[in-house]
Amino acid sequence: MKLKIDKFVLCIIGTILIAYFFPQWGAQESKIPIDTISAIGISLIFFFYGLKLNPTQLKAGLKNWKLHLLVQSATFLMFPLLVLLFRPLIQNEEQETIWLAFFFLAALPSTVSSSVVMVSMAKGNIPAAIFNASISGIIGIAITPLWMGLFVNDAQTDFDFTDIYLKLIVQIILPVVLGLLLQRFLGKFAHKHSSKLTLFDKSIILLIIYKSFAESFNEHIFTAVSLLDLGAIFIGVIVLFGIAFLLTGFISRKLKLNNEDQITAQFCGTKKSLVHGTVFSKILFGNMASIGIILLPIMLFHATQILIISIIASKKGREKVLES
Repeated sequence: MKLKIDKFVLCIIGTILIAYFFPQWGAQESKIPIDTISAIGISLIFFFYGLKLNPTQLKAGLKNWKLHLLVQSATFLMFPLLVLLFRPLIQNEEQETIWLAFFFLAALPSTVSSSVVMVSMAKGNIPAAIFNASISGIIGIAITPLWMGLFVNDAQTDFDFTDIYLKLIVQIILPVVLGLLLQRFLGKFAHKHSSKLTLFDKSIILLIIYKSFAESFNEHIFTAVSLLDLGAIFIGVIVLFGIAFLLTGFISRKLKLNNEDQITAQFCGTKKSLVHGTVFSKILFGNMASIGIILLPIMLFHATQILIISIIASKKGREKVLES
């Protein structure tokens, strides 16, 4: 089977390389207003998200409560608890930052677009995937900062819940609500130009990634991360994904979910959103010098989950076609 390399993953790699060679564009003293552009871009991302949310599908999806409970529990409880098991092993400040980066990954919501696409490829329950991926993003707005607030103070970061939730309301919740209110007028337009809006989303994400890594390179933060540490982070990402995927599958079988629902549970419950990761990192961590390291696990996870899930989805999809 011929494997396709995700173009967005290649763009991320290219963006990091640009940040490495030209960090001055993203430095604090730079005249380019990247923070302002990013803030406006974030609000627009969630405004378009509100335009594309389908209230009818969300209401219809409420009935399959076992599946929804499993997906949301896997996303917001199982992942953080798995990472928490490794907290006693921390021995120094560098390991504390890496662990915090993993915990940030674990606390993030699921991703909408790729979850639905992969469930569709594998012939799973698509309406349930849309419901869970969509509701996960909404739940994450409240849950992710709460999880991070338990530990981020230990990293000596200025973590003000009032300021954080104010930013979340202004930059995320209000644009989503506005999008929902204007859905009857602009909903068709948003769906018609969905691919262009996705391109816009990814452009803003790349801009945030550039800014984060440029600041980290400027402050020489990555000099503290050895190749051994980088390898350990990558292995940790694969292990975390593997355990979560197998556990979700095991629980879904114990709950006697049908095959379509099992696929949806595993695919939606083990995905983590790079969009929310990059957006939340700016709101939760601000201009923290090590923000590049904080984003490293989620970017590796993003690439890993796309590769592994696409292989599994393709295999399950072919099996389903052969059965019919």
